Amino acid sequence: MDYKKTLNLQVTKFPMKANLARREPDQLESWKESCLYDKIRNVSKGREMFILHDGPPYANGNIHIGTALNKILKDIIVRSRQMSGFDAVYVPGWDCHGLPIEHNVDKELGSKKKDISQTDFRRLCRSYAEKYVDIQREEFKRLGVMGEWDNPYLTMNYNYESIIARECCKFALDNSLFRSKKPIHWCCSCKTALAEAEIEHHDEPSPSIFVKFPLIDDPGITALKDKKVNLIIWTTTPWTLPANLAVALHPDFVYAVVETGDEEVFILAKDLVDGCMKIFGISDFSIIAEIDAKKLEHKKCRHPLYNRESLIILAEHVTLDAGTGCVHTAPGHGREDYEIGLLYDLDPYSPVNEKGCFTDDVEFFKGQFVFKANNGIIDKLKETGALVAQESISHSYPHCWRCKRPVIFRATPQWFISMDKTGLREKALDEIDRVEWIPAWGRERIHGMIKNRPDWCVSRQRAWGVPITLFYCEKCESVFINHETVNKISELFEKHGADVWFEKQAEEFLSQDAVCQKCGHNKFVKETDILDVWFDSGVSHAAVLEQRSNLKWPADLYLEGSDQHRGWFHSSLLTAVGTRGRAPYKSVLTHGFVVDAKGRKMSKSIGNVIAPKKVIDRYGAEILRLWVSASDYRDDIRISENILQQLSDSYRRIRNTCRFMLGNLYDYDPKTDRVPYDSMPDIDKFALHKLQGLIEKTLKAYETFEFHVIYHTLYNYCTLDLSAFYLDILKDRLYTSRPQSIERRSAQTVMYIMLDSVIRIMAPILSFTAEEVWKFMPDIKEKESSVHLSSLPKANESWKNEKLAQKWEAIIRVRGEVTKALEEARAKKKIGHSLDAVVTISANEELYEELYAYEEDLRTIFIISGASLIKGEKLDKAYKSTDIEGLDILVEPASSDKCERCWIHDPSVGLNSERPTICSRCEKALNVEGER
Repeated sequence: MDYKKTLNLQVTKFPMKANLARREPDQLESWKESCLYDKIRNVSKGREMFILHDGPPYANGNIHIGTALNKILKDIIVRSRQMSGFDAVYVPGWDCHGLPIEHNVDKELGSKKKDISQTDFRRLCRSYAEKYVDIQREEFKRLGVMGEWDNPYLTMNYNYESIIARECCKFALDNSLFRSKKPIHWCCSCKTALAEAEIEHHDEPSPSIFVKFPLIDDPGITALKDKKVNLIIWTTTPWTLPANLAVALHPDFVYAVVETGDEEVFILAKDLVDGCMKIFGISDFSIIAEIDAKKLEHKKCRHPLYNRESLIILAEHVTLDAGTGCVHTAPGHGREDYEIGLLYDLDPYSPVNEKGCFTDDVEFFKGQFVFKANNGIIDKLKETGALVAQESISHSYPHCWRCKRPVIFRATPQWFISMDKTGLREKALDEIDRVEWIPAWGRERIHGMIKNRPDWCVSRQRAWGVPITLFYCEKCESVFINHETVNKISELFEKHGADVWFEKQAEEFLSQDAVCQKCGHNKFVKETDILDVWFDSGVSHAAVLEQRSNLKWPADLYLEGSDQHRGWFHSSLLTAVGTRGRAPYKSVLTHGFVVDAKGRKMSKSIGNVIAPKKVIDRYGAEILRLWVSASDYRDDIRISENILQQLSDSYRRIRNTCRFMLGNLYDYDPKTDRVPYDSMPDIDKFALHKLQGLIEKTLKAYETFEFHVIYHTLYNYCTLDLSAFYLDILKDRLYTSRPQSIERRSAQTVMYIMLDSVIRIMAPILSFTAEEVWKFMPDIKEKESSVHLSSLPKANESWKNEKLAQKWEAIIRVRGEVTKALEEARAKKKIGHSLDAVVTISANEELYEELYAYEEDLRTIFIISGASLIKGEKLDKAYKSTDIEGLDILVEPASSDKCERCWIHDPSVGLNSERPTICSRCEKALNVEGER
């Protein structure tokens, strides 16, 4: 007889091979056809909302691996909150204005750009952005990200542009938006002002020069009579010297008068004299006097290049960290220089045009690009005898985040939002403390940035963006704006988009009786600058959260990369606090950046870039989702081919564990075959106890966004608690018991509960696989059509049994030692399979008592053919445990014949002449089946 046919072997059509790259698109299509997202929204009506507000990526180019990380993280959170009982609507968005798009349209146009109007250029930019919105939308959907893809928010939508203009005007109406000539970061390549958030710092070589500024006024020190007195400044930006208007000293520093020979003396900070003289190559010097900086205030020096004066001023920003303690001051080329210049009525003189070239009034250097002019300026200083010393240093220097080129500080008329005029800075700092920052260090980071930032420069000299919708009086240049005008602009933008600003004349936006409040003139000029794109995305709380009835303000969560403390988190905070007095978010979560296995940033030049599409085509989006969950995203996240391969192997283990349970539920009906808890054997009760631990730990991890905890916990549960222990032990009971036996039904009941819980736990992360397994689960009336319509599992307190768990943890430890003993016996060729062995266990009294209650089950638990238990006896030739005191394990070959059906060596094999090759246990199972 073929006894294999009498076993209850696994039956399932659930495929062992995942073929994710092929199956996932089919699943996406199925979700689309079944309108799954709409169903989720319908069943969620009336629930408490949880809103994760999407930070908009640029509609420019294909998504990269960092974008994939970001979107998958958001999806895991949204799905987990949805399955936790919330109404978690996700509205994706795109940032559609700005320089990256403008640059690419420029490239496509080439020489044709000069023949195209601004309005037509803006239409091309819009088309370009629309193209990449569509491309990226499909790429995000392919990742399994669920959301309102048919109704996203776009910063170039007419309604959104209308709100941008309205929100900007709110700042103008309360006088916190102002125009001023101030030094700002300026990119000479992009020809526009840059905000702090658009600056990156990279090391850059720079000339380091020390220059004489001859003192014109008498300092009133006898020792200096008839001597040539020079203040010595230090700078790493020689190109700013033509704009020098002052030399700054610290009011509290002591300055030394140093004689160097030839009746020449230098003035510099006393604490820096020795170091400077070494750099100057001057060994023969002496300090002939000390001078209080305050005595030099308002005295004048002669400019080292031009026949004009430089004022000596006092400033707290002067330090002793480097240089001479005498700071070259050009108010048009530095923030601190500008601010101290205001106190001394110094003009923010900046003789540099938008291309970064000196204007015609700069003698010797007109028309030269500032960085290229450095050498010529140094040569001129040598010629005039003003150069004291010259070096080259490498230091951190600001660069444009778009073109990656060094930027300059340049004073130009720009629009600023004041940080202090209406108390914006202090209000924002207060709000920061009301927000939960995850990780907690995010609070310190953004707090420091807000506390120390300058006024926000919001104007840009570009074409593609939302204009600053203000007017100047044609006669006196006073700014004109009022509520009536704001409303009219907003209505026109709502209907025609921001392009209308460039298509209509100023009077078409104004009422007929509009007059300048300062001079009474009635002709006005439109502002032509556009807004910083960070303002565009920064008002998404107003344009999205407040405008959609299925969302709420403030959002529960903003989630982006850690660079957004100076970007979207920052601009959103300022626009919301400035107009509404509150932060637009309750919590802010940040993730790190994607790096390779060696911790290096992704770079085309290094060749370590991993494209999401490449990963999806090979492994499937599910492996990317698993990668996101497996990483502690609070730090930088590593990815490599080896990491993806390891995760693919981990995925396979989780999948196969699910498949094993499905395969053993083929004849199980949850309605009729469920075994009550009290009727279950202890090992099944212990398995349910362990499941509650999994549920509690993963639910807490979802609540606290610790997804790596979920991955590791779920993986360990599937591989260690199930595959290596519980399911391994169950095989004998599942396969050899009669199908309807309470023992088998009990095992199936537990597996059904386990699998149901595991699917729900994995659903927010492995959304494709969870759905696939869900469809193969035994049907019940209450079963939702999709796992994503269900809820996360809840722990059952009545199944938690710590006392029972302690007993089984002890058994598991002994099982581990038995496994070692079996391996040792196998290595010595005593046995082959573990079922070829019988084991004698000698245990200390306490352990003996714990094991004795399960003596009859030890054979099954250890997957051997026989087990006997003795108390405290020494066993010759036995394996002696080093981990459990007093435990000896003697492994011997089983002497009985092997049952042809269950493979266990049992003395009853051969006793029945009709079935001489099977054991009495199997015979009983077959007889019962025969009777049925």
